[in-house]
Amino acid sequence: MAELKTLEIPIAGMDCAECTQHVRHALAALPGVTDVEVFLAAEKATLRIDPSQVSLAALRQAVQAAGYGVPETQPSAEAGPARGKLGGGDFARQISLLLAILFGAVLFIVVVGEWLGLFERLTERVPWPAGLAIVLLGGWPIFLNVIRSALRRQIISHTLMTLGVIAALAVGQWVTAAVVVFFMRVGDAVEKFTAARARRAVKDLAALAPQRARIERDDQEVEIPAGDLRPGDVVVVRPGEQIPADGEVVAGHATVDQAAITGEPLPADVGPGSHVFAATIARLGGLRVRVTRAGTESIFGRVVKLVAEAEAQRGPVQTAADRFSGLYLPIVAGIAALTFLLRRDPLATAAVLVVACSCSFALATPIAMLASIGAAAKRGLLIKGGRVLETLASADVLLIDKTGTVTLGQPRIVDVLPVGDPALEVLGIGYSTRDPYPIPNTEEILLRLAASAERYSEHPLAEAVRAEARRRGIAIVEPEDFRAVPGLGVSALVDGVRVAVGNLDWIRGCATAPFKVGRSDAQGEKPAEASIPEASSLLYVAAGGQLAGVLTAADTLRPEVPAALAGLRTLGIRRIELLTGDNAAAAAALAGQIGVPYRASLLPEDKIRIVREYQARGHTVVMVGDGINDAPALAQADVGIAMAAAGSDIAIEVAHVALLRDDWTLIPDLLRIARRTLGTVRMNLGFTGLYNLVGLSLAALGILPPILAAAAQSLPDLGILGNSARLLRQR
Repeated sequence: MAELKTLEIPIAGMDCAECTQHVRHALAALPGVTDVEVFLAAEKATLRIDPSQVSLAALRQAVQAAGYGVPETQPSAEAGPARGKLGGGDFARQISLLLAILFGAVLFIVVVGEWLGLFERLTERVPWPAGLAIVLLGGWPIFLNVIRSALRRQIISHTLMTLGVIAALAVGQWVTAAVVVFFMRVGDAVEKFTAARARRAVKDLAALAPQRARIERDDQEVEIPAGDLRPGDVVVVRPGEQIPADGEVVAGHATVDQAAITGEPLPADVGPGSHVFAATIARLGGLRVRVTRAGTESIFGRVVKLVAEAEAQRGPVQTAADRFSGLYLPIVAGIAALTFLLRRDPLATAAVLVVACSCSFALATPIAMLASIGAAAKRGLLIKGGRVLETLASADVLLIDKTGTVTLGQPRIVDVLPVGDPALEVLGIGYSTRDPYPIPNTEEILLRLAASAERYSEHPLAEAVRAEARRRGIAIVEPEDFRAVPGLGVSALVDGVRVAVGNLDWIRGCATAPFKVGRSDAQGEKPAEASIPEASSLLYVAAGGQLAGVLTAADTLRPEVPAALAGLRTLGIRRIELLTGDNAAAAAALAGQIGVPYRASLLPEDKIRIVREYQARGHTVVMVGDGINDAPALAQADVGIAMAAAGSDIAIEVAHVALLRDDWTLIPDLLRIARRTLGTVRMNLGFTGLYNLVGLSLAALGILPPILAAAAQSLPDLGILGNSARLLRQR
């Protein structure tokens, strides 16, 4: 067997969820096709094929045989969102209003006309052949589609309604048949409009992607299509321009509007070393950015792709609805036959066939999922499919990584302790002689000496020292004779004084005057590190050959985490546990701050084992992480959530949800969105089921005439569209 290949082909002519089913079945029936997903909004199909068994020509023929087309090229997004006197949203609302007014007016005329008996008099005055011509002319596209489906041995929703039209014509009621055709066309228009809105949303999102990029080549700036960028290219971004790719700033400073990616309304200040994203806008400054990911591989490209393909991710609820849709039409046909046998009433039989509508069952899930995933993407939540939302809604266990997930993942100076500080005495650290310390020693002086000595060090703790000095407004001076020894520390002349910063071994070698570290107890000498609060790291500082003080550094808790965990508990997360590869002391200190149990010194396989333990006990597990070591557990969990802003590419790739900004308040929001979405889907299905049950019952009893049955069958689609649209306004 040849190696399988992933292929995308454009599909033209799809207007409803039922269309995607027809295309999927036609393609899946071909030998060599192992997997098929069809996307209504994106107007395409994605397949896994064996090229040795199936060709593009065969795929094209299968789609055409199903009644749809395969254009030569993928329909391209327009250059930008529709612009004019009305915005896209205003235009959509006005079209919806016009459809509702038209539908209501015609429905009113039908009801009043039926009540006054106007249709009977119209039937008497217009010859039956003329009425037949009106019905055929109005319904020909529908009837042709039904005939094509019948030739392929397929039953579609219009099949039953067409039988209802035939039944009405058979008893001489061409007006009833014409009204049925009218409402069939109205229903088709509603579905086409729904598909067009979804398609428009995807195209508008894609239109936000950068089109052009300015890159440096041979000391010159050259403009190229953004799609031609490759990792390693350096792009030039001027004030007010879009950043064309994900990358790292190598020069320049700017204020960047990142709302398109992170959902964060406030702009971010970026400079050398900062990471920036495609489709964001540089304001108040220019940048030079080295490309790391471009095009569809960028974060923005992934957002567009996942939103476009969200409708194809079928969870248990949607799968059950699809199965029911397949059974529903034979059930309706059976009810119609039973009605005719028991009542001998062709009009009641026709009404049963007309009022049944399976389209609403097919629409109930994907429209709601697509609305939620699109709305979440705008807020910085990248959800990889509807089944993720469905699973999240039932989550009851949350497992969280420590470093970079619950903590900021960057060390921060917690204390600045000059010699003589009482806190150092508690640790047993001090100058061992009684002579007064020869250098004026305060927190500010100690931090100034340490930050200046560390000015050119690349160690993370050195950056923490410099950041603390900047935070306190302490000037960092230019050092002389800078030396760095990996794993030990640094040494430099600061204002003519030799300053050393590093671990204990380094300072012992740099300090000429004796000093003490640690204190004695019943068990002997206890090292200072054993008494450090919050399992911090110690940075010793020596000046002029004497111990000057100690800086304590620690990874700090993200400030929003406690409130976010409290919110998750109120949402029904019964068990929250901290999993970390860090030591027990560090894990215990952090777990105590957030009030959760912990397991420490874990390897990646240990985290997978813990996830499986919970799953084996019937729990739905959510795992939150950011690093490569978290990737296996993120994949194993029922839902893996990756902190994407600072997380590794591997973790983001395997996770089911990515947070485009590292903000824990998004996680309770995610669960709320999931539960609201599932509630909306269930409401859609419940409404559709009840509505069809009542409609079929009234039609079978002869209470609902065919004309009103035709009007009634279009209402569920409108109800589902309106109910699902509420998810676009989630708060």
